[in-house]
Order: sequence, then structure tokens, then C-alpha cells
Amino acid sequence: MKIEHVALWANDIEQLKAFYETYFEAQGNAKYTNPRTHYQSYFLTFASGARLELMQRPDIAALNRANSTQEFSGYAHLAMAVGSEAAVDELTHRLARDGYERLSGPRRTGDGYYESVVLDPEGNRIEITV
Repeated sequence: MKIEHVALWANDIEQLKAFYETYFEAQGNAKYTNPRTHYQSYFLTFASGARLELMQRPDIAALNRANSTQEFSGYAHLAMAVGSEAAVDELTHRLARDGYERLSGPRRTGDGYYESVVLDPEGNRIEITV
């Protein structure tokens, strides 16, 4: 078995699609729209074959992320392997320069990972690792 895809409810799927395409080389499909429910989605495919579904519907309430460093039960982070410690450093610094919040790192964790953690435009945690 394998995980087929992971899905995120989004407030602005266009902004998130552009973020993952720009920084993580995702390829988006054509947007699906259900005119009856106003549901919209994109599937983003990464080079490894992993997929991320971005979903939006007007009746889905946004999570208050006023304190985006707070942890919540449930979804914790999306880990993206970029191939090397140098690539972790480069992407982390690029995201910070472009105005995205860096929560930690780059650093070596107690369990041996080399990683950083940044927030995507909607406050979802992205762990950038080797």
C-alpha cells in the first residue's frame, strides 16, 4: 500500500498552488469546479509521484492562526525532501527572503534529521529536509 495523496482545505487555492509550484516544483492539473457546491480543487504532483490536493469551498471555516507557532491536534506538517543539506539551506533562506515565516532551522534534530520548518501562505507547516 501507499498513501495516494494528502489534502488541504485552503482559503486561496490559487495562492497555495503558486507557492508549491514555485518553491517545490509541483505540477498542478486543471482546476476542478463543482458549480452546485462551489467546491474547487487542484491536484499537485511532485517529482516523486506524491500528490497534494488543494481544496476550497466557501462554507469551510478558516482556522484562526493568529498564533501560527501554536501546535494543534491532527495535521502537523508536510515534509519535503530536497536532496541535500545545501538544498535545505538554500530553499529555507529563499523562502525567508521572500517573506515566508521560518519557525526553525536549518538544524540537525535529535533524531538525526537535517531540517527547517517554514509556514506556507496559509500557515501550514512545511518541514524541509534532506
